[in-house]
This record gives sequence, structure tokens and C-alpha cells, in this order.
Amino acid sequence: MPVESLDPGDEMSKTRMEAFSDGVMAIIITIMVLELRPPQGVDLSSLKPLVPRLASYTVSFVFLGIYWSNHHHLLQAVEKVNGAILWANLHLLFWLSLTPLVTAWMGGNGFAGLPVALYGVVLFFSAVAYFILVRALLARHGRNSMLARAIGNDFKGKISVVFYLAAIPAAFWQPWIAYGVYVLVAVMWLVPDRRIEKALSPR
Repeated sequence: MPVESLDPGDEMSKTRMEAFSDGVMAIIITIMVLELRPPQGVDLSSLKPLVPRLASYTVSFVFLGIYWSNHHHLLQAVEKVNGAILWANLHLLFWLSLTPLVTAWMGGNGFAGLPVALYGVVLFFSAVAYFILVRALLARHGRNSMLARAIGNDFKGKISVVFYLAAIPAAFWQPWIAYGVYVLVAVMWLVPDRRIEKALSPR
């Protein structure tokens, strides 16, 4: 029996998309931690070569945690998804799946300019992909929906993209400045954002 093609306009439950996204993010983090290798020695000095890799891993873990948390909160205000939303979500997961590659390259080369810049490129396109996903969800739910009220003007999302754009060329001049900008954005997102929780809470 032939399988019917999925019409992009068809509406589906969000459950499978959320479960698939959680699984992909868990795999991404697993791949990253498998890139870490134990030191050859048994004294504290043997840990020194691991510092760049650990610093790279830490900021990437935080970023993935932020995306997972925001993605989870975002979907709490979602009722149904359609084909356009599924593809927008896959687009986000594609860029996030490149995180282990640029994390290992940046940490394994002592934060050299090109790896740090490419790390910023992945962060930039991940942020853009998340923005596209939000726009796709808003197109489905409407500008007057609870989701739209919860998202608001999304100032942090917009300013993050600006910071990434500034950090990418800065990486070729001074990589540690670019890395500091990445950390700054991560810290900014670690500040609790309760817009969606407030929108969902009973009045």
C-alpha cells in the first residue's frame, strides 16, 4: 500500500517533534563528551593540555542546554505543528548538530582564529534557525495567540545575532575577545526568562 505524502498544511501533534528534538540534542551532547580524552599523566600538570578542550566543551554544553530549555518552554505554548514547522525545527537541529565539530576544532587548536570564527558561524546560524522556527510557529498560531504574547519582541534573540556577527570577524584579530562575546551571550541567556511561564500561568 503506498504511503500518502504529507501535505505541509496538515496539522499534527507536537509530541513527536519534541521527543525527536530531545533525542537529537542528547546525542549531540554525547558526541561532544566522547571527544574528550583523559590525560596521559596522573598529576595536576597533565590536565593543563585539556584546559582549552574543557573550556570549549563547557560553553558548548551551556549553549545546548539553553537551546534545549528554550525549545522546551517554546513548545509548551504550541498547540499543533505543520510541515513548515517540522522543517524549521529540522533546520535548527542541523546547525546544532554541527556543534561537536566546531567545539572539538576550537578546543583542539588552542582557540586559533579560524576555528573560533567558525564556531561563531555555527552559533549565528543556530540563532537564525531558532528565529525562523519561532516565526513559523507564529504564522501557525497567529499574532494574537498566547505564543505571540509570550515571545514579545524577543530582544535577547535579536541582540544575540548582533553579538555573533561582531564576534566572527573579531576572532581573526583576537580570538579570546570573540570567545568572551560567546560567553557573554551564554550568561545573558542563563538569566531566567519567564515570559512563556507567565503567559501559561492561570490568571
